[in-house]
Amino acid sequence: MSQKQTPNYTFALIVMFIVCFLIGFITTMNNSMIDFCTKAFNLNAQQGQYVNTAFYGAYLLAIPFSMLMSKIGYKKTLLLGLAVAGIGFVINSFGIKSVLGSETATIYAIFLGTMCLVAMGVVMLQNVANPYVMVLGKPESGAFRMTLSQALNSVATTVAPMFITAVIIGKQTPQPEAVPAPYLGIGIFTLVLCAILLFLKLPEIKEEEQAADNGEAKKYKSSVFKYPHVWFGALGIFFYMGLEIGIPSMLPYKLGEGVNATDFLWMYWGGMMVGRFIGAGILAKFEPRKLLTACLLLGAFCVGLSFLFSGMASAYCLLAAGLFHSVMWPLIFNLGLQELGPHTKTASGVINTGVIGGALLTPLMGWVVDISTVAVALCLMFVYYLYELWFCWRGSRVGLK
Repeated sequence: MSQKQTPNYTFALIVMFIVCFLIGFITTMNNSMIDFCTKAFNLNAQQGQYVNTAFYGAYLLAIPFSMLMSKIGYKKTLLLGLAVAGIGFVINSFGIKSVLGSETATIYAIFLGTMCLVAMGVVMLQNVANPYVMVLGKPESGAFRMTLSQALNSVATTVAPMFITAVIIGKQTPQPEAVPAPYLGIGIFTLVLCAILLFLKLPEIKEEEQAADNGEAKKYKSSVFKYPHVWFGALGIFFYMGLEIGIPSMLPYKLGEGVNATDFLWMYWGGMMVGRFIGAGILAKFEPRKLLTACLLLGAFCVGLSFLFSGMASAYCLLAAGLFHSVMWPLIFNLGLQELGPHTKTASGVINTGVIGGALLTPLMGWVVDISTVAVALCLMFVYYLYELWFCWRGSRVGLK
């Protein structure tokens, strides 16, 4: 008998790497707008963090969208996500221009609402990207593929702050008119990409059949909701968001007036990019849990070191944490998606729901800044690190009671 030929998923992986780049670009572009919006709309620290709330709050829909993906498949969900995000950008551009001259609160509300629509599309793309990259190949190399895809995501997160600085911020005074400037072009690009992919063929994989082909057929539980490590993984992503965007969100308050925080954000996201490329290579030799533990401890060390310095030296310590935050997302996600077979699509949605941590934790930190100091707000990050350590060695164990 002839041996069954291993499918070639190279083209599909290239497509997903492009999508991961787009996800990273949109997400970081949104976060990079906080300092500009705070000044343009005359907001306090907590109100400025509503940019994160509007965007990451859309991840409440991650589970319904994952159930939709289970019914319509990866490709249709991918196309729908691109379409929704593209339309959101177009509405943002025309919507804000149509109300210029109105109260800034009205313009800000339209900005937040349309970015929430964009985020709904990103949630669908995120739901597709993580499990699809994992199943496009051998299970044992899933963490490597996911880390590599996140490395390309980090290329986008490094470029996005530079893009915001060059196109929106520049040398102009922060004002509402400048906010929608680049969004129409990004929306058109996203819709064109959607139209191109509509006519391209992508493999539709059924995880239970793939597991059987790999000799891994087993009896799975009746529902994804019966796997505790999935829920702990969602909480892991929840607290991870406080780490990933906590630093860039708090940096403007750390630097104070007169310093443009966006000029320095590329260092943080650049560190994440470098860390993910290095991490993709390290994962070939080291067990994921050990790598995650090392990064958690070193990230906490950088944040702790920032308390010993002042001015830019303290800020550079915080920015350096990006190098160690780099591989946390793919490793946490990978640990939460272990041994789920036919439940993988839905589990992706469950874990993605944890991204609402970006909607809740950063406004909480902003509120702490308003009533206390940025140093106290940064102390919350040590709570996030502690949970990730527990999840790494205990909560992520499959079958945990």
